[in-house]
Amino acid sequence: MFELDPQLQADTYRLGSWPLCEVLLSKDANYPWCILVPRREDMREVHHLSMEDRQQLLKESCHLAELMTSLFSPDKMNVAALGNVVPQLHVHHIVRYENDLAWPGPVWGAHPSASYSDADREERLTRLRGVLAGNEFESAAED
Repeated sequence: MFELDPQLQADTYRLGSWPLCEVLLSKDANYPWCILVPRREDMREVHHLSMEDRQQLLKESCHLAELMTSLFSPDKMNVAALGNVVPQLHVHHIVRYENDLAWPGPVWGAHPSASYSDADREERLTRLRGVLAGNEFESAAED
């Protein structure tokens, strides 16, 4: 049975789900940052997924990147599956701007995580759920 890694659970807000993946928002307010987690038990690597699941992950990842690009107009979309700290397969989608705190380097460890204010968190969750709505997306209950 699929269970979300406790670290991912602690570090994110749940936006909802697509046919394969849970869609999460990172609690780090320094960057617009979403994470896809395939709902497959004990999965660590993309190449461990079935071919059908690989194709679905790519479809959901590209769709998320397109939606985030339309919403946030980044200079660059960073999409990465690292898993060095959290071994459960998950794919980061991070909006990057040439004037963000970590540019041009990676975001990991560059600066302490910033918390959302209650108003900013609600605004970000609402905007993202709005663009994600439809296309087989099932929105999570309001956090």
